[in-house]
Amino acid sequence: MRCRTGSLVTLLCMTAFVSLSWYAAWYRDKEYGMDSYEKQFLELQQRLFQAEQENQKRSRDLSTVLDEIKQAVAEKRNAFENHTVEEIKWKVLNMTSKLPMQFTNIYMFLPHLLGNEDSLQPIVHYGHGRTGVSVVIGIPTVKRDKQSYLMDTLNSLFTEMSAAQKEDCVVIVFIAEVNGQYVNELADNIKDGFPHEIQSGVLEIISPPASFYPDFSTIKETFGDSKERVKWRTKQNLDYSFLMLYAQPKGTYYLQVEDDIIAKPDYLQSIKDFATQQTSNEWLILEFSQLGFIGKLFKCKDLPHIAEFFLMFYKDKPIDWLLDHYLWVKVCNPEKDAKHCDRQKSNLRIRYRPSLFQHVGTHSSLAGKIQNLKDKDFDKKALHKPHPNPAAKLSTSLKIYQHYSLEKAYMGEECFWSFSPVAGDYILFEFEEPLQLNGYLFRSGNIEHPGDKLFNTTVQVLPAEKVHDVQIDEDGFVQIGAFQNGIAEGEISSFLGKIKAIRLKIMTESPVWALLSEIFIKLKK
Repeated sequence: MRCRTGSLVTLLCMTAFVSLSWYAAWYRDKEYGMDSYEKQFLELQQRLFQAEQENQKRSRDLSTVLDEIKQAVAEKRNAFENHTVEEIKWKVLNMTSKLPMQFTNIYMFLPHLLGNEDSLQPIVHYGHGRTGVSVVIGIPTVKRDKQSYLMDTLNSLFTEMSAAQKEDCVVIVFIAEVNGQYVNELADNIKDGFPHEIQSGVLEIISPPASFYPDFSTIKETFGDSKERVKWRTKQNLDYSFLMLYAQPKGTYYLQVEDDIIAKPDYLQSIKDFATQQTSNEWLILEFSQLGFIGKLFKCKDLPHIAEFFLMFYKDKPIDWLLDHYLWVKVCNPEKDAKHCDRQKSNLRIRYRPSLFQHVGTHSSLAGKIQNLKDKDFDKKALHKPHPNPAAKLSTSLKIYQHYSLEKAYMGEECFWSFSPVAGDYILFEFEEPLQLNGYLFRSGNIEHPGDKLFNTTVQVLPAEKVHDVQIDEDGFVQIGAFQNGIAEGEISSFLGKIKAIRLKIMTESPVWALLSEIFIKLKK
């Protein structure tokens, strides 16, 4: 029994030992496994950290590379754009250098011209390229549905020129059409009708390239005009500008007429004389007809600015409106009234009378339009003679008849006419500033009223400085002449110095009215 009990205890002890040994071994294995997992976790964490660091480094590298790429692309784009701009600038300059018309801004207003280098090159059908003349005459012409007046116009212009005048002039016929057959036929007809003028170089015939004109179908209708009329007036603005720019380098003055006019004898000499008589060089237009764009004289040096203005607004308004707006921009003060503006514009736009050109056309260049326009001043007898006179304040004690004012006579618009003078009456011209004068001419009466003359009337001047050894009246005036048979004409001595005013003083009562048909105060040049 004791033996059996001892064996059982021994067995239990051995079992407990084995169990403890197995548990210890299992526990050690478990601790080892936990350490292994922890180690792996730490290794993984370290790898993730290293990967993140590497990723950040690569992100920075990639960002740097992207920045470099962006910079390279930007530099490339800028280089391309600069090259394109320079290429366009070079193209414009290159195109303009080929033209007889030096006018680069035209590409801003007509951008479609950049697509064709020949868009501004006129097609010269006949001509010797004459330059250095006094007067360039431009005649724009278009195809008319009913009747053409061009040949009669050319015949009148050349017939009324002397041989010497033809040597100092060039007439440019601008056929403003793009139908090649029509243009060539008309050019040949003109050549056949005026072979000597073509051969001598006084007559040139040009036309525009078709690419000069934009797409007229996109132009909007304004001012209640029909689509056809808007196209007509828009094309007219372009035609006149093209012709002006072609004519600009050829002479001193540019005269534009229409293709349906006749001219007065010796019209060219009258134009030259009137232009050279202008006391101020500020004028922009001398008008030798009151109708349309007939007989408009410009200085050639002013043509680029005028044409530029036309082209800026060629789609907006008719040519005559644009011309008036150009004058307004030059001299009118928006804070002053319309009368002040008109006075300012009258210094730039000066009218010659009587008119040197008459409109003879009936059928307008605008299809379907009939216009029986006649210049009423063309056939008028010369009841007065205009002259350019210096700016002055005018006054008179005479009672003026109707609208025949002293101001209008002084400006050369019509005669001055008053009721009968009495002793002591006067006509006074006070200059804005003292002037050095060369002479004077006052003519009274005219062919319709030859008896309305000034009698017993003296011509007096008011020197700016005190003058010795001359007889001076109580007002400081010095008598320098008198009317004889209705005319007072003479020189003004330089001894008198600068003159502040001229006065016509009536010494006795007159039985007749007084009419001044000519006033000319001559400045010393």
